[in-house]
Amino acid sequence: MKVSEIAKLLEAEYLCGEEQRDMEILCACGADMMSDVLAFTKHDAILMTGLVNNHVIRTAEMMDIPCVLFVRGKRPAQDIIDMANERDMILLATDKPMFTTCGMLYQEGIKGGMREA
Repeated sequence: MKVSEIAKLLEAEYLCGEEQRDMEILCACGADMMSDVLAFTKHDAILMTGLVNNHVIRTAEMMDIPCVLFVRGKRPAQDIIDMANERDMILLATDKPMFTTCGMLYQEGIKGGMREA
């Protein structure tokens, strides 16, 4: 699913990276604890979180996650947006809760990206 389709589906706004809206997203991870995201191993993913600090960008970069969606109406400060922009990441924001965004993406065929136990 393209980032542009995800943004439309979830009524999300671009905070940065809109020029990459045709990027394909194959899987997703929803977490507010970045330590949980470290178990995330797949590429071409979207991370959904309500955490809005620099740990999100650093974790996404380390795990090769190109797209972060901030949920629950959360919006990061401009310095966080700038940090993501410098790393060619896509940042989106939606007012929808994380559970809803995960469910909507799952219904559209996006699978979870967590490592199988």
